[in-house]
Amino acid sequence: MYYTRLQVTCDKDFSEILTAEIAEAGFDTFMETETGFEAFVEEQKFDVDLLNEVKEKYKDVTNIVYAFERIEKQNWNDEWEKSYHPIDVEGKCLIRAHFHQHDPSFQYEIVITLKMSFGTGHHQTTYLMVKSQMSIDHKDKIVMDAGCGTAILSVMASKLGAKKIEAFDIDEWSIINGKENAEVNGCKNIHQRQGKISDLTFDDNFDIILANINKNVLLGEMAQYAAYLNKDGYLLLSGFFEDDISDLLKEASRYSLKEASRDTKENWASLLLQKK
Repeated sequence: MYYTRLQVTCDKDFSEILTAEIAEAGFDTFMETETGFEAFVEEQKFDVDLLNEVKEKYKDVTNIVYAFERIEKQNWNDEWEKSYHPIDVEGKCLIRAHFHQHDPSFQYEIVITLKMSFGTGHHQTTYLMVKSQMSIDHKDKIVMDAGCGTAILSVMASKLGAKKIEAFDIDEWSIINGKENAEVNGCKNIHQRQGKISDLTFDDNFDIILANINKNVLLGEMAQYAAYLNKDGYLLLSGFFEDDISDLLKEASRYSLKEASRDTKENWASLLLQKK
């Protein structure tokens, strides 16, 4: 069997967002490189028009170069695992693979199953989200993880004492991997579904809503987050740049969501909002 390997050259800060965008074109396996990342799919089973739309969409913020190659199927995951390194979040939380050694010096530990997909915890926005989560009281709280990816934030919420976590994502592969991550971390209170917030129904409102997506999705779903959030509840957002904060705060103000704190890392940002 042959595969198409797409080598994407781009600014490092855009790798994870572009990975998610290119997944929509049919690619299902990804590996980071020094100049961007590589994407893999069975030969010719991808949408060229969608790939070109991605390049056009981001042309004003990053230079994107595509290079295609026809290759035989191989065990890319084995090579990728060798280059995966644990993530230390503020000396309090360790995000590691199963083959890394347990470190008892960390208060929290998240073990992830590696699938050569986005959502491994290395991106700045994941770091910001986990860091902010550790400052929020999750004890016995009901949590939503919108656009949960591989469920790292859901696992963190569970380890912080949340009573129940409702997690969802539009990507089927993320849900499969997310369920594996919940299981390997012993988190039985995470319920994961495929879909987006407008397609799903929930039995409860939420004390905490987590959404690490992108600016446009966050703006479009802000009203729904607010509707599902309990009074005095927290909405934690990331997936956008520091320059986008003012736009998000303007939209949030329409729904009585007030800024509680903000954080930045290498131009990426997070916002903690509270419903008043």
